[in-house]
Amino acid sequence: MPDSSIQTQPASSIYPESVPPSPSNKSALMIVFLVVFIDLLGFGIVLPLLPRYANHYVKALLPGAVDSGSESRAGGAILGLLMSSFSAMQFLFAPIWGRISDRIGRRPILLLGLSGSVVFYLLLGYASDLPTTQARLALVLLFVSRIGAGVAGATIATAQAVIADCTTPERRKHGMALIGAAFGIGFTFGPLVGFASLFWFPNHHGVVGYSAAILSLIALMLGIALLPETRHFKEAPPLQRRWLDWQATRDVLSQPALAPVVLIFFLATLGFGGFEPTLTLLIQDALGLDDRNSFLMFAYVGFVLVMTQGFLYRRLANRLSEVTFMTLGLLLMALGLILLGGVTWLRETIAWGAVLALMLVSMTVAVVGFAFLTPSAQALVSRRSDPAKQGEVLGVNQSAASLARILGPFFGLSLYNWTNSHLLPYLFGAFLLLLMLPLLPRIRRGAPEETK
Repeated sequence: MPDSSIQTQPASSIYPESVPPSPSNKSALMIVFLVVFIDLLGFGIVLPLLPRYANHYVKALLPGAVDSGSESRAGGAILGLLMSSFSAMQFLFAPIWGRISDRIGRRPILLLGLSGSVVFYLLLGYASDLPTTQARLALVLLFVSRIGAGVAGATIATAQAVIADCTTPERRKHGMALIGAAFGIGFTFGPLVGFASLFWFPNHHGVVGYSAAILSLIALMLGIALLPETRHFKEAPPLQRRWLDWQATRDVLSQPALAPVVLIFFLATLGFGGFEPTLTLLIQDALGLDDRNSFLMFAYVGFVLVMTQGFLYRRLANRLSEVTFMTLGLLLMALGLILLGGVTWLRETIAWGAVLALMLVSMTVAVVGFAFLTPSAQALVSRRSDPAKQGEVLGVNQSAASLARILGPFFGLSLYNWTNSHLLPYLFGAFLLLLMLPLLPRIRRGAPEETK
């Protein structure tokens, strides 16, 4: 484990950076972009649709789930577990895949993840088309498909390790922003695919899973043909470690230069994870939009992510440090959440058009903040890590994000229904983000030469 000198030296002077082979960089980055795009495309498709599909079967299995009582609570618990199962598997497997990729290379892990996505999206399509007379089987298969997709999608930390392998420390945040752009594009087109599926195939829910499987298969074929191995063992030999090693997680979280960055990344993702499910309810309560139009609002969130990380962030990256981006991100996310709280407070007292305008402004500010913060945190974690442990450390960081996505929906939805005004989840989320501001000077001191 690195010693405490990491607090006073830049990561590039502690851990020698390998020199990536430039001819293969573009192919590697393109495939990584596709991996993250496919992962978030599936997530963007499923996030608005899965509760709708699953509730269809829950009502058939538990007829009382539409009423009050124990069966209603049981139905809610089933939906909650189903929504969380994907992130739970990412929480467990992100550091495992990262650690394995440190030992055997990035390419086989990414190809394995894409193969798994093909299989489990096909299973999702099959389960979604089963009749309600087979509700029990459908729910079992939905759980299997989401658990399997979570295991396969946990390779996103390995994708981040490819970025670290292929970029210099100075260009690291540019590379992480590329992943953010893929995140945004996937999150934009996922809801649009969901919208189209309801419009063109209202009675064939399985088309969503089959479409995602086809895209995963295309990415897999491109990966087999074009993805080079970016883990260069001559510069950073693989360490002999157990694949499942909780001590490694404790080691990462005990490092003063890494722990506060991981904590901020966790809380930012927690805020975003609570924002996503409550957004569906807020769109309905404040604007009265139906399911299909809700998809368009989610697509707008993805569009803002794409524009921010694909264009704005990359243009500003040469001028602003990671810590400056993180500061702006925390402030903008907090402001956006406070404004969303204003939407809940004013929705019955101002005109519908004013509510829509305020909601779009609030969402834009919050999403821009998230888009500023996440690639900066990922870049700092990568730069302050031993090259021999890039996959492992980034996996721990991704696990923190997955844990936040497990807790976020429960935290957000519980607070949303706590009061009739629905104000609490937004104010509490803003409070948590502002609470992180005093950590930023400590992060800046972690490696002073990085943040000039």
